[in-house]
Amino acid sequence: MTPDQKLKSLGIALRIIGTVFIVGIYPLMMWIWPSGWGREPRQPEYEQMIIGIYATLGVFLILAAKNPLAHRSLIGFTIWSSVVHGGIMLFHGIADENERANLAGDVPALFPVAAALRYLLPPERREP
Repeated sequence: MTPDQKLKSLGIALRIIGTVFIVGIYPLMMWIWPSGWGREPRQPEYEQMIIGIYATLGVFLILAAKNPLAHRSLIGFTIWSSVVHGGIMLFHGIADENERANLAGDVPALFPVAAALRYLLPPERREP
């Protein structure tokens, strides 16, 4: 994939991921698969916080899609926060039997998001 193709694909990925963060997290947590995307027992405060954070991030990812290179820090934050969130949920899914469904829910969703964005984000060019 050429650098220009990667950059174009990055814009598309940012729009898709942003849209999923805005409109997908809520139904996944509340209706479609609460045990795989939320906490057990249910914690409305936690759910509202996560939905709010991801919806906000989604809006900014869509805005960043217009000029991804100008928003490298936001994309970097999305990559690393996905790795950290996925890692924490992986730990809890292994350590706490109430959280095992997360091993098939949000954990395997977060790592591919991070990997895709990292792959598509061109290396930073530094002036000599």
